[in-house]
Amino acid sequence: MAQPELAPVGVKHVFWLVWVWLYRKLSKWLGRNLRWVVAALLCIVTIINYVDRQTLSVIAPILTRPAEQGGLGMTPQQYSYITSSFLIAYVFGQALGGIVMDKLGTRIGFAVILTWWSIATICHRFAGSVFSFAFWRATLGLGEAGNWPGAIKSIAEWFPAKERGFATGIFNLGSSTGAVIAPPLIVWITTHFGWRNAFVLAGSLGFLWLAAWLWFYRLPRQHSRITPAELTYIESGQESTAREERTEKLPWFTLLRYRQVWGILIPRLLAEPVWWFYLFWLPTYLVQTRGLSLTKMALGALLPYITADLGCLVGGGASSLLIRHGWSVNRARKTVMVAAAFLMPAALFVFQAQSPWTAVALICLATFGHQAWSTNLLILPADLFPQRVVASVTGIGGLGIAASAIAQLTIGYVIAHFSYKPVFTAAGLLHPTAAIMMLLLVGTCLLYTSDAADE
Repeated sequence: MAQPELAPVGVKHVFWLVWVWLYRKLSKWLGRNLRWVVAALLCIVTIINYVDRQTLSVIAPILTRPAEQGGLGMTPQQYSYITSSFLIAYVFGQALGGIVMDKLGTRIGFAVILTWWSIATICHRFAGSVFSFAFWRATLGLGEAGNWPGAIKSIAEWFPAKERGFATGIFNLGSSTGAVIAPPLIVWITTHFGWRNAFVLAGSLGFLWLAAWLWFYRLPRQHSRITPAELTYIESGQESTAREERTEKLPWFTLLRYRQVWGILIPRLLAEPVWWFYLFWLPTYLVQTRGLSLTKMALGALLPYITADLGCLVGGGASSLLIRHGWSVNRARKTVMVAAAFLMPAALFVFQAQSPWTAVALICLATFGHQAWSTNLLILPADLFPQRVVASVTGIGGLGIAASAIAQLTIGYVIAHFSYKPVFTAAGLLHPTAAIMMLLLVGTCLLYTSDAADE
């Protein structure tokens, strides 16, 4: 009797079987590890955050065109006023965002700030002057700044101390990933729908994320899908309820009494301007000083953000790995931060590099170091303070961005009257200085106690 012939297995059939197998495995794994879904959601909202803020930067060359060519005739000086208005509002938004997150909780707090900044992004569509752009830019900065206090508080709620570094690295890589995604996305939207509608479509992305957030996010103890094993694992690596309750009535301004708060604020004051310098001025440097074409500049400006992503993962993952291998939280965080800070002097050699690609490589090393440093600095409030005040402490630390707003005006003046060399020199020295201040002020990374202010 003849055997029936087996139907040939096509490539699509194999692909489908593999996809189903991976989906089942992933679903089973996520069912036991809901905290990593939280980390992924925080990464995605940070990407959206950066896409919204970078929309103006991408279409800025169009705005400088005369009105008869579809632009607004905006000058570079006027553009600097608009970017400064964003950063000034961003400073206050960090503190206010922290208060909102601690008062309303992360689930509702994110709904408030994301709705605010998404509407502000959409309203850029109606701007027709420098003043109106500056107004909506400031409104955007006021809302977007709350993303960081909210994300850090969410990680403190969902992760034990030994995993917070890597979880913060996952969410923080959204910043550099958003900077990578924004240019091609906004250019495509602008090409097909016009620059004004680029703001509308970019601002609308946030509402898609918000629906997923409100549907999924709850505190671990309130989440219907969390397993008892994961809940026990999370809570075993967090502060006790008794210690948490002692901070319930701690006034916001009282936090400034604690030197650990200043150990977060002052390093951010010193280091943040370096990141914003690369974010706002790198494309101009590569074209005007290094002579790259727009095509080559696009690649040269992209690579530092890729290494920045790696810095987020390596910096956060390294401290978490060290803690898993028996290092104290204090020793692990500080070791990684100091090592990352002393990569930043690579910027000192940028101006001496003969090849523009050597300069890009040095800048890549610097952006890697900054994000490895930043990931661990961002998680310090969760290491040092209980959950009830984590967002507020993070918001206070965000006041350090005030230095970035001032630096934007200073950088423009120095470049116009001298060169990029003094700026790169400062960019190479500020992080080591910030690391020294962090070591002096933070002390030991132990959770807040009532005597912490006097230590």
